[in-house]
Amino acid sequence: MDKRRLSVNVHIPYSYKLMVPYLLLVLLTDLWIGFYSYSSLIQSRTEMAETNLRTSLQQTRSQFEFQMGEIQRISNSLFKDRSFNQSLETQGNSHEIFLVMLDRIIPSLESPLQQFGNRIQLAIYPLNPAIMKVYGNDLLQKPIKNSDYFIVPADEVKNTDWYAALVSGGMDGRWVQIEADRKLGNISYVHRLISYQDYQTVIGYVRIVIRLDDLLSNFDAFPLDQGISLSLVDDSTGITLYQRGEEIRNTRDTPLILKEMIPGTTFFIKVTVPEAYLNKDSRELQKRIAAVCTVSFLIMTAIGLFVARLSGRNMRHIVKQIHSFQQGDFGKRIRISENDEFGQIAEAFNAMAGNIQELIDSVYREGLRKKQAELEALQAQINPHFLYNTLSSIISLANMGEIPKVTDMVRKLTLFYRLSLNEGEVEIALEKELEQVKAYIDIQRTKYEDAFTVCYDIEPDILSCSVIKLILQPFVENIFKHAWFGESIAVVIRGRRTGDQIELKVIDNGIGIHRGVQQVHEAGQRAGGCGVKNVDERIKLRYGKEYGVSIASIYGAGTTARILLPAVISTRDNPRPDHQTWKGEEEHGLQRSAGRR
Repeated sequence: MDKRRLSVNVHIPYSYKLMVPYLLLVLLTDLWIGFYSYSSLIQSRTEMAETNLRTSLQQTRSQFEFQMGEIQRISNSLFKDRSFNQSLETQGNSHEIFLVMLDRIIPSLESPLQQFGNRIQLAIYPLNPAIMKVYGNDLLQKPIKNSDYFIVPADEVKNTDWYAALVSGGMDGRWVQIEADRKLGNISYVHRLISYQDYQTVIGYVRIVIRLDDLLSNFDAFPLDQGISLSLVDDSTGITLYQRGEEIRNTRDTPLILKEMIPGTTFFIKVTVPEAYLNKDSRELQKRIAAVCTVSFLIMTAIGLFVARLSGRNMRHIVKQIHSFQQGDFGKRIRISENDEFGQIAEAFNAMAGNIQELIDSVYREGLRKKQAELEALQAQINPHFLYNTLSSIISLANMGEIPKVTDMVRKLTLFYRLSLNEGEVEIALEKELEQVKAYIDIQRTKYEDAFTVCYDIEPDILSCSVIKLILQPFVENIFKHAWFGESIAVVIRGRRTGDQIELKVIDNGIGIHRGVQQVHEAGQRAGGCGVKNVDERIKLRYGKEYGVSIASIYGAGTTARILLPAVISTRDNPRPDHQTWKGEEEHGLQRSAGRR
């Protein structure tokens, strides 16, 4: 009986038999990985810290270089500004000098201060004694709190060492610390200004001062409280221009020193890292590796018990969802709750699918936003030049004593911009759009007098239709800029309803375009710059690709710009129901054949 019992084999499931070598392998693997991880991670921790610090240092250098480039760009813009440089040479009585400073010099100094992101101080040292000085008692002697500009006669600083070095050319176009810069933690960029009469004579100097804290900007990547120090050093002199954190003085601690040269200068950024920072948390790392290995062994044991049963089912589910994803169904997600490899695959797949879907939506939205921003930027370029030219004409009329014309021109300019702004609304009634064009033409008539005629042929039933603003004025402006080649020119503005669409045409008998029928993007480059293309893209963006602008032209005979829009009645600011048709030829301004508003 006992022998028969001994001869009976004990039944052990095959899965459990596999678990014995599996668990042994897992245990040996965990021990080896733990030992290897501990020894290698200590080394990689140093390399990682060095890599992170070096990357942060490169980013700091890039930011530093970018900020310096922006300041040099400001200096170069003043150097290349002919009007600004000629203004510095102005001679005359104090009233004339005051007007020149108010109209030309001071705006040229205020503009870069408003555009630059950080606080800077901009100083001009003109050699012309007639230029008035602008500064207070704390000229460049106190910390920079707000951006400001100064005009300092060169005679007041001619006895300083730095000015003598600047005059001799030793500091021209260089970054230096002069006067109180080092004490205040500032640095200056100095450059000369030359006369545009002979391109040689020096008429003054420009100095731009910025805080080194702003140039280096971000110190979060360098934990200065853990012994790391950051400094800016002039390699040519060995002088430390800037220091953050205490430099290591303990000779027993071998520091890691990282350097990054600033291109185009003799400066370099130095970061000193103590050895204690690189080797910190080693004991904590050892505990965490042991904990991870223990948890790993327990998890692998649990996974071994269930993986055979779950793997087949989970794998089939994953493959099914991947096929759906492959066919373009990005909304599919894998639902696996187990904390194993399949769960990680599901999590990664879901994250990838979500990222792809989000990326598609983001790219689409970003494309629309970018397109809209570009169009708004193009639209914004129309008005400043026109305003500048109109104000110049107003000044000329005022100087000639033409007060009634000045009053009339200001009134028309006010109307033009009131209609252009349209209380912030994008759409406007067609009749108001025509009034805006009328205001523009009336302003141009002051310049060209009776050298052009304008004829309007607009069907009255489309005057109340809603259109996006500023779609006619760019074409009329292009006629004055590009189509006019003789002593006079004629312009026809026509409007018709064709079914559920509006067809607007701007016709001229000017020089035309070389090729017969032009695409809008081509015509935008050849016959009017970005304004024409801007109108076409704004229309397509708002109403669809079936609407927009087409241009037909015969070289030497004229050009016709055709604008196609949907016929939509305006729900805001509709014209009065008794409005008249816009027909007939303009005489000294836009006239209506049946009456005027």
